[in-house]
Amino acid sequence: MSKGAKKALPKFGEQIPFCEPAWYQGSHSPYYNEAHVAFRSKVREFVERELKPHVDEWVESGYPKELHRKAYEAGLQGVIYPEEYGGTPPPGYDAFFEVILIDEMARLGGGGVLGQCGINSMALPPIMNFGSDYLKELVLRPVITGHKNCSLAISEPGAGSDVANIQTSATRDGDYYVVNGSKKWITGGLYADFFTTAVRTGGDGMGGISVLLIERNTPGIHIRKMPTQFDNSHNTTFINFEDVRVPVKNLVGAEGAGLPILLVNFNHERLVISVSACRMARLCYEESIKYALQRKTFGKPLVHHQIVRFKLAEMARMIESLQDMVERVTYQFACGVPDMKLGGPCALLKVQASKTFEYCAREAQQIFGGSSIVREGRGKIVERLSREVRAQAIPGGSEEILLDFTIRQAVAKANRLKAKM
Repeated sequence: MSKGAKKALPKFGEQIPFCEPAWYQGSHSPYYNEAHVAFRSKVREFVERELKPHVDEWVESGYPKELHRKAYEAGLQGVIYPEEYGGTPPPGYDAFFEVILIDEMARLGGGGVLGQCGINSMALPPIMNFGSDYLKELVLRPVITGHKNCSLAISEPGAGSDVANIQTSATRDGDYYVVNGSKKWITGGLYADFFTTAVRTGGDGMGGISVLLIERNTPGIHIRKMPTQFDNSHNTTFINFEDVRVPVKNLVGAEGAGLPILLVNFNHERLVISVSACRMARLCYEESIKYALQRKTFGKPLVHHQIVRFKLAEMARMIESLQDMVERVTYQFACGVPDMKLGGPCALLKVQASKTFEYCAREAQQIFGGSSIVREGRGKIVERLSREVRAQAIPGGSEEILLDFTIRQAVAKANRLKAKM
């Protein structure tokens, strides 16, 4: 071993090749250390004891809100937040702790259990980074410690990826904004006590957008659950605002400065989605290879058919490539690279994640056959995962929007470099 090289960390979890990330299976890694190993064990123990036994039940009924408090007391929910707001980051905290948390939670195989933890992590940064001391005191500690929840309210019936086109209005009336409009596809709306909300306070275009923190119990807010393809223990909602009076002190940042606040936040959202999609793709592979080793067709195990081995190999190739990409982008976050420089890498990462997950879900269904289209028995996890694919591919920016965004950025930089020649 060369001087200064890191030793491989202890093996952990399933040791069938590619069923776990490489560093779980004895590979050397420059990213992880003993503190990450300890945290990984803590998360897995919590998932196995508190969550896995109840997934099927909670998919039907919704998971109890009390789980957030339990996850906080276990040292999980608060790990990514600063201590001054109630966070519980371990010594030496870096972005890889969050990756471990999301990855281990995703081992549940869809179902959305504790999904609001991820939504909170997307809805709180605008308050944390741009909110007043009043808003920080109102929102951060109660949410971080598991007593309350916060959702993003950006998308509308006529504005999804086209954020600059939102129409929900906030008209100034003395010390209040009067909010009118609708928000659609709002994840966690039934759990949320607060909404980090994009509103139009000015004219058309991106310069007219602001961000308001709206409390759920404000009169004039109407929330309903939207049935979805991937119905699970969490929820997707439609929200109407009818003459909702929001104090001016609930403005996040400056009026008209909402779009930059939201765009910076999208990079972290795309990382979170990508980590989850990577593990769910890996779970498709894990379920498939274990099934192929046991299931017999035409007098021999499925895995003895060359075409099945090919499918498994392609799944493994794509998953391992995605894992490397996840860790490379995460390392940029860990090194403090400014968000404005991570737009393209995060966009490409999310596209790679959703395409990998989509491929693995399809091939897992091909391997499981009829067992993958019923919500019971050996293939029920693959069936549930197959309904999660679009829920990973569309939120946070569709593949087409993100690919175009990446190359538009690249072309803009190319033109700037050309101008300097």
